[in-house]
Amino acid sequence: MINLMSFWVYMLKCRDGSFYTGHTDDLERRVGEHQSGLIPGYTKDKRPVELVFAEEFPTRLEALAAERQIKGWSRKKKLALIDGDWAEVSRLAKRHSIY
Repeated sequence: MINLMSFWVYMLKCRDGSFYTGHTDDLERRVGEHQSGLIPGYTKDKRPVELVFAEEFPTRLEALAAERQIKGWSRKKKLALIDGDWAEVSRLAKRHSIY
């Protein structure tokens, strides 16, 4: 059986400058739900929101793993990801290593 479904990890920038990270199987619909306030929780009172990052994954588990990883990152590292600055993402990852 071929899986034609895609899953997304996404990051929204909220009105107050904070970031929200989530995952979904329908990126356009999900961002619209956040924007309209249909989703209770973090973004409901922080609208409008702006989609600043999205990456596609072949499985929900991979998208969820990426979401959890990004949620643990510093603001600086999230900004580097948004900017596509992989050298800075890597540098920040090494700086916080315990080794």
